[in-house]
Amino acid sequence: MTEDLINKKDIYFPSSLGTNDNLITLLNRATQILCDWYSKSEKYGPLPFDDNFKCLMPDEDGNSTEDLFSDIESLLNNSFNPVHPGSLAHLDPPPLIFSILGDLIAAGLNNNLLAYELSPSVTLLEESLCKWFAKKIGFNDSSGGIAASGGTLSNLNALIAARHNAGLVSDPNSVLLVSEDAHSSFIKCTRIMGLNESNLVRIKTDNNGCMDIQNLRKTIDKCFIDNKKIFAIVATLGTTVRGAIDPIKDISEVCKEKNIWLHIDGSIGGIFAITSIPIEGLNSINQANSITINPQKIIGITKTSSLLIVSNMSSLENTFSTGLPYISSKDKIINRGEIGIQGSRPAEVIKLWLGLRFLGLIGIENILQSSIKRKEFFIEHICKKKFEIYSGPLHIVSFLPKGLTPKDAYFWTQTKVNELIKKNFMLSRPKFKDKYYLRVVMGNYNTKDSHIEELLRFLDDYQ
Repeated sequence: MTEDLINKKDIYFPSSLGTNDNLITLLNRATQILCDWYSKSEKYGPLPFDDNFKCLMPDEDGNSTEDLFSDIESLLNNSFNPVHPGSLAHLDPPPLIFSILGDLIAAGLNNNLLAYELSPSVTLLEESLCKWFAKKIGFNDSSGGIAASGGTLSNLNALIAARHNAGLVSDPNSVLLVSEDAHSSFIKCTRIMGLNESNLVRIKTDNNGCMDIQNLRKTIDKCFIDNKKIFAIVATLGTTVRGAIDPIKDISEVCKEKNIWLHIDGSIGGIFAITSIPIEGLNSINQANSITINPQKIIGITKTSSLLIVSNMSSLENTFSTGLPYISSKDKIINRGEIGIQGSRPAEVIKLWLGLRFLGLIGIENILQSSIKRKEFFIEHICKKKFEIYSGPLHIVSFLPKGLTPKDAYFWTQTKVNELIKKNFMLSRPKFKDKYYLRVVMGNYNTKDSHIEELLRFLDDYQ
């Protein structure tokens, strides 16, 4: 590609005439650079192998194509690489190929899910896909949902709808109940909703990391005595540190008895509910008012991909509708900017749609089952005499050598994380019940038994 071609002003935007050859050439080159980076990951490891990235800002005149592609390559070389089989630290699996294509199409369309007239096909696609998820988890015909940029926003959408539904929008005594192992996003949610720390009530967990039902009932009774008004109870379907699942059936019965909104944070484990995989604790999720599902966390849908599914779409409409006076509407079609916090949104649902259709239910189950098998292989082969292990029905394991004090655990985990990354294994280091642990997340499809065996050999020599 010659420099005089790149400097032509007619390539600023896609052309409405001709073949867009310039764009095709640029896309091909970018694709090659990206794929080369993927291919080098086995050699260089999960973390950046180049620390020379410079965050250059725009000059007076635009940069050349060669400069920009050189910067893209440097950016990649300084990035976390989820494709490497040793990337086991977080809920960030390799990207699904067809989801990458979906991201490209969404960017190329540049449609806006604020309103139907700005995204006609994508509006119908998101509505249909959310209804499909709702039916798969057992909701009725009045159900549906909306996509959002991550689980925090999906949870926030649900909680705002729950508080609105309870008539407690401006009540300072309104409270939210979550387990002590619930995700940190609920701290953000309470702050954004104008509540303080005392409005977020923690319920104790049992030895398996699940919400204690007796403590839940006692806490509800105390809230009523203290004139605290509960607008929602959150059950966690997959805790961050150990993948535990709260007793959803029991919690749903309490919510029904007390007429309280049940929200399920299924950011980690919710995707299992659309399959036939027998995961303990998934029963009765169709009794919830809302559930967050994040396909990005395990099946490789590129970020961001989060869904809030609700049992009754009117709860979202009644909460978020403004009328959008500057947007035309169409009969019986809801503008998607009217059922959630976000207004303008990209057509991200395309990558979820393409990814799911490419995989099919069999492919989805294959990915999910493989993650469980890797977790089971790890637990089966780790030395039980040396390590205390925390896990649940999903694909997450946290562990620590037995007998360490909190201070010893702090230094051991820090040292081990640094040692392992030099061996091209990236593990995380969560703090759990006043101690630091090491955590593996077995959602990386590229991780084979041989990689796990190698990791375990490094861990076995923990002193």
